[in-house]
Amino acid sequence: MSNSAITPILIEPKFVERIWGYVDLRPWVNREPDGRPIGEVWLNGDECVAAGGPYDEMSIAQIFRNYPREMLGDDGSGTQSPLLIKLIFAREKLSVQVHPDDAMAQKYGDPRGKTECWAVLEAQPGAQVAVGLKPGVTVADVERGIQEHTLEEMLNIVAVEKGEMIYVASGTVHAILPGSQLLEVQQNCDLTYRLYDYGRPRELHIEKGLEALRLTTDAGKVAPRELGDRTLLIDKKYFRIERIELSGSMTKTAFDGGIAGKLNYIYVASGAGRLVCGDAGIELKAQRMVLLPALVGEYSIESAEKIEIYRIVDMS
Repeated sequence: MSNSAITPILIEPKFVERIWGYVDLRPWVNREPDGRPIGEVWLNGDECVAAGGPYDEMSIAQIFRNYPREMLGDDGSGTQSPLLIKLIFAREKLSVQVHPDDAMAQKYGDPRGKTECWAVLEAQPGAQVAVGLKPGVTVADVERGIQEHTLEEMLNIVAVEKGEMIYVASGTVHAILPGSQLLEVQQNCDLTYRLYDYGRPRELHIEKGLEALRLTTDAGKVAPRELGDRTLLIDKKYFRIERIELSGSMTKTAFDGGIAGKLNYIYVASGAGRLVCGDAGIELKAQRMVLLPALVGEYSIESAEKIEIYRIVDMS
């Protein structure tokens, strides 16, 4: 496939049932309820499919297997998207959990661990998340907290507001609490070790969770940086996320902002516009995601009114 044939890909999201989710996601997502509690909307999961264009109805997994260089670029490796991106809707508290780092994941046969971050799209008054352990908490304290149902008292509880960014390094004990809608960007790994689940009848993973946890990490809120035409929310080993508000037109070169040849994802938080690449065009609508292959050709993003975009760059 020549570079000129590589086009942006609109992705059909996958709605994932979670015990702590909402039966009705409206008004956040325009979807008729089907009786299942939906907690996660996977925006680019392996089982998601392309909507239209030359890849129409191909799964994201198949696209990356068939076109790894086109998707990941000359410096990329592997045959899978390195990032998994989700919307999180928590009606109830999620479990207190921890994710392994790359070394531990590979020790048990998985290709990568799970470092993640949360962009706060909406937050009700008093919304909170738990990120890390309080100073002085030991592994023995965590074990006792699990047994005595007091683990939540040992967590670092953080108030969150719309527009903020939370970094969750692998090894960080954490929990998402009710009251916010999050855009979660993570390494493409679904390894979650539950330490405590508020009495729900789900499996716990205490032994591996205790092995994975780190008493201190650099997790927490990340201060934004204004970069002229965008706001840099986070720039870490695995991902870089920028928020761009656009009225008018922006070329590929301008959108790249000096970081080119990387796999990009566009999440539209609000507004509408159009992405034009050659003779093809993709309508940009709120709550939808577009994959921009690393070797995509020239394109432009156009909007008559303000559109708010989260640009997610694979930095692995």
